[in-house]
Amino acid sequence: MQFVSKKEEGTFLLLFNRSGYVLDFTDNSFDVFTTASIGEPIKTKYGLSKGKSLVAYLNEADDIQRTKLLIDLFHYYEDKMEYEYNIDYEDLENWSTTSRYDEHYAKIYEKCKEIVARLKGGTTVIAMTAENLKNKFSSEYLSQQIDLMVEMQNTNPTNAIGMAKELIESCCKTILEEMQISYSKDDDVPQLADKTMKALNLLPSNVQPTDRGADAIKAVLGNLRAIPTKLAEIRNPFGSGHGKSASFKGLEVRHAKLAVGSSITFVDFIWSTYESQNLDKLEG
Repeated sequence: MQFVSKKEEGTFLLLFNRSGYVLDFTDNSFDVFTTASIGEPIKTKYGLSKGKSLVAYLNEADDIQRTKLLIDLFHYYEDKMEYEYNIDYEDLENWSTTSRYDEHYAKIYEKCKEIVARLKGGTTVIAMTAENLKNKFSSEYLSQQIDLMVEMQNTNPTNAIGMAKELIESCCKTILEEMQISYSKDDDVPQLADKTMKALNLLPSNVQPTDRGADAIKAVLGNLRAIPTKLAEIRNPFGSGHGKSASFKGLEVRHAKLAVGSSITFVDFIWSTYESQNLDKLEG
C-alpha cells in the first residue's frame, strides 16, 4: 500500500490550510468531517485552530490514517470548492457572475491531484482506462462506483473485489435496458454478461470460421466471457456482500488490483462495443 510522503503532505497543507482555517470548514463541521474520516474530532481533541489541529494530528497519526484524512480532505475540496480551481466554473445554484477562480490554488490542486492519482495507481494503464471509462458513462452512479472501486483496491481490498463484480453487473444491466432486452431479477452476473455479449454479437460462437484470425479472436472472447464468472467466484468467499466469520482473512491488495483491472477491462470493451454499434446505426 502506498502512503502520502511528508513532502507530499506539505503540498496538501498548502491547499487546505488557510491562515489557521481549513478550507471552508467551521469548527463544528470540521470535527464532524474528521470524525467521519478517521474517527476523531481533531479540533476538539487538540483545542487549537483548525489548521494547527490538523498539523498536530498529521504529526502523530500513522501512515494509514494520515493518508486517509488527506485524501478525504482532497475529495471534499474537489467536490465543494470547484469554483476555486476550475476557471470555467459556473455557479448555477446562486447564478453568481463573480469569478472566484484562484490561479495559485488551482496550481496546487493540480499537484495534489497528481499525488492522489499516484496513490490510486494513476500512472497505470488500468487507472487511465478507468478515468476514460468515467467520461464515457452518462451515469453519475457508475462514475462514482468506478472512483470508489479504484480507491478501495488499496485501502479496502475486500470491498474492491465486491465492487469489481458489481460494476460489471451495473454495466450489463444498463446496456440491456437501453437495448430494451429483458432480464430477470434472478439473473446472476455471468448470466447478465452472457446476455449482453450475445446482444452485442461478442460470444465466441458469433465468430465465423472464415473470419480473419478466427481462432485467436474466439480465444480472447472466451477469456473475456470468463471474467464475470471468475470474479463472481472470487467475490463470494472473499469479496464484500456476505457475512464473514471472525476468522475471515481477506485477499491482498494485489488480488484486489487483479479483480479491479479485470472488471475495468471487461466493462471498457463491452461499453466501447455498445457505443460503436450505436454509432454505426446512426450513420447507417
